[in-house]
Amino acid sequence: MANVDPEHSAVAGHIARSACPGCGSDGPFSLHSEAKVDPKRLSELTFASRKAPELMHHRLVTCPACELLFANPIPSTDAVEHAYAEASFDSADEARYASRTYALLVDRLRRSLPDSDGVLDIGTGEGSFLEELEGRGFSGLVGVEPSAAPVGAAKPAVRAMIRQEPFDPRAFEPASFALVTCFQTLEHVFEPGALVRGVFGLLKPGGAFVAVCHDRRAPANRILGRKSPIFDIEHLQLFSSGSGRTLLAQAGYERVHASRIINRYPIHYWAKLLPVPGGRKASLVESLRRSAVGRAAVGLPAGNQVLFGFKPHAQP
Repeated sequence: MANVDPEHSAVAGHIARSACPGCGSDGPFSLHSEAKVDPKRLSELTFASRKAPELMHHRLVTCPACELLFANPIPSTDAVEHAYAEASFDSADEARYASRTYALLVDRLRRSLPDSDGVLDIGTGEGSFLEELEGRGFSGLVGVEPSAAPVGAAKPAVRAMIRQEPFDPRAFEPASFALVTCFQTLEHVFEPGALVRGVFGLLKPGGAFVAVCHDRRAPANRILGRKSPIFDIEHLQLFSSGSGRTLLAQAGYERVHASRIINRYPIHYWAKLLPVPGGRKASLVESLRRSAVGRAAVGLPAGNQVLFGFKPHAQP
């Protein structure tokens, strides 16, 4: 077991992590896999959501304390934020399907929330989830999204709710949100621990933080191994249910919960995720996209999980 050695600490401007970004442990960390990156395959879709798998990833290590799998070293903040700002967006239909799934998760928690006023969606994309919640009677809706393309694709009424910027808790009033959501974003941020602590301060007493992220221990991901789409250059860390619960518990949340979910997407999108060489897969996906069968939506256990926790009503 070892932390990053000097030869890995400044690869193409990369920076070594001295502590686990989930629990803060200083290791020593065990090597999971060396980096697999082909610069020739990087494109405007590399940092786009719901893209076809590229099967590239950073050097990955495992935390012995919470079993978080994370990139070490990591690229510079400026480089990644620029990549997200310039990323393309071609998944509006899939985003709407995902938003319906996420809205159903929130429906189950709604009675436990202090009220329905004040919702922040971190990594909101084109805002389809905000639209789902507005239709359910939530108010005070706001989303943050660093990429210009999805914000530009948002409906005009929804676009007015979105701030095109990375999440910064200092931009919002403390204790002003009943609900903060973060879907398929925890893997992408530099400091997930800092994010959940920042969210904690923004929640009203009794408010909830709800996240959906990959579960690296889920059967689908264990079977596929490093051919799973979760092994991606966008992902700076990958959670299990245990490391996800630790992340929230250490930030002060109570009633912390983690469970696997079923995602519902059209068959052509599921085909897009298959670990098959690009040329053959592209023709299959396009054929399915044009067919009624390929456009039919199917629910599958795709290896994702929901994490949530509540801010205590009484603060110590």
